[in-house]
Amino acid sequence: MSDSANRPVALTLENIHKSYGSLEVLKGVSLTAYDGDVISILGSSGSGKSTLLRCVNLLEKPNQGTIMVGDEKLLLKPGKSGELQAVSNRQLEQLRARVGFVFQNFNLWPHRTIIQNITEGPTQVLKIKKDQAISEAEQLLDKVGLLDKKDAYPANLSGGQRQRVAIARALAMRPRVLLFDEPTSALDPELVNEVLAVMHELAEEGRTMLIVTHEMRFAREVSSQVVFLHQGRIEEIGSPEQVFDNPKSERVRDFMSSHR
Repeated sequence: MSDSANRPVALTLENIHKSYGSLEVLKGVSLTAYDGDVISILGSSGSGKSTLLRCVNLLEKPNQGTIMVGDEKLLLKPGKSGELQAVSNRQLEQLRARVGFVFQNFNLWPHRTIIQNITEGPTQVLKIKKDQAISEAEQLLDKVGLLDKKDAYPANLSGGQRQRVAIARALAMRPRVLLFDEPTSALDPELVNEVLAVMHELAEEGRTMLIVTHEMRFAREVSSQVVFLHQGRIEEIGSPEQVFDNPKSERVRDFMSSHR
């Protein structure tokens, strides 16, 4: 996207730290996403990419830092274990409703049909009437090419189809920001492109997305900004052209040359 100064801030992370015992996984990561930004988060395994994404909605509890969605700051307090926890569960639930999360392994309810998986959040959390939730879910299933599967169960779908349902489910909550944690890593290679095509379309619509991915060509095509994490810190951040073609960091140069 062009000049960020004219767009509202969608998500702010400031000085995020996360440790597991003596292992410090995130060492003070700060990141700002403006409305319409598509930020790809790259790095080798163990660099903290997924942990950072999971800290946004407290699936992982950071030890330090500030999280804001739009202009609302998530109120946090230190817990007994040294991790931060939400002051208000109600505020945390509201924040999670505004931040959609698409997991590696879909996380669909196996005992519910596809349409039930998608309508549960809008009816229970957003208090949308059932008829309206079903109508919107059908539109989203049509968007991801799976309307004919609405009465099927997750076990009857391929991995790529399940991930497209998971994206539709996240969209049904009308989120301000979408987080994708390696959404294609659990898929057979031939199913990857059908998921990336849906994500491509979302990027073109101007959805705000943070994407942890190993799909380099996709990241180059869709990103407004690329972040490279190394050992829990941002090693490099910039446009796709800069980070892919002209990285300043030797570590990033090595990574890019090994992924060509």
